[in-house]
Amino acid sequence: MTDVVPTVALNDGNLIPQLGFGVWQVSTEDIVPAVSTALETGYRHIDTAAVYGNEEGVGKAIKDSGLARDDLFVTTKLWNDQHHNVVDAAKKSLDKLGLDQVNLYLIHWPSPAKGDFTKAWEQMQEVRSLGLAKSIGVSNFHQVHLDAILAIIDTVPAVNQIELHPTLAQRELTAYNASKGIVTEAYSPLGLSKDLENAAVIEIADKLNRTAAQVILRWHLQRGHVVFPKSVTPHRIKENFRLFDFELDKADLKAIDALDAGNRVGVDPEVADF
Repeated sequence: MTDVVPTVALNDGNLIPQLGFGVWQVSTEDIVPAVSTALETGYRHIDTAAVYGNEEGVGKAIKDSGLARDDLFVTTKLWNDQHHNVVDAAKKSLDKLGLDQVNLYLIHWPSPAKGDFTKAWEQMQEVRSLGLAKSIGVSNFHQVHLDAILAIIDTVPAVNQIELHPTLAQRELTAYNASKGIVTEAYSPLGLSKDLENAAVIEIADKLNRTAAQVILRWHLQRGHVVFPKSVTPHRIKENFRLFDFELDKADLKAIDALDAGNRVGVDPEVADF
């Protein structure tokens, strides 16, 4: 892994690069060049999912890169219609990725209306024991969902990937994750670009001669989140990686912390049923 990117220790002893590259909504046409540019830039953590429909492209970009497998951290996710078929679903994702193992496999959504996520968590143990994934975790889980899976099995998820950005800081949930030894991963880290327009962010960016995206991503890093911005534009992919030659001071962090307003831009996991 690129030395410049710090790693975070997971509760199972594995390490995860704190900065990754996300590929949600990246088309089959754009996926190979986007991931290739990310890998050339220095990203070594790629986050995809079965439902994104681009695992094959991610796998091709990885293969074409010539990078050693041990130098990469790859995440994919179990879709909601496979909660009873977890091992087979994991194998299908691996086949598309062209890999024998992912570093991290996540339950993508609890989909509580279906009532199957606890069964899925039981089967996730087999995914790990078979060596299909080094680490297992969840995505979009609130405390009630985490409590439900921990009530039936004592394996604590390595990570919980949630919507998290300055205007949706999710402090109670991140504190709960931390209390259980669960690393918080932030998706939609820029609030689908809406947070970039905030005056406080723009003021800090102007002061530091940085982009608004760099300022927000740096805030994530300094708050301890694992974060993976997405872009298909080469110069933005490179800009979003340039986060390690500056820091936000206490006043900057406080100003961004103050932006929390509960502004969810995605679906609320409590009611998601798809």
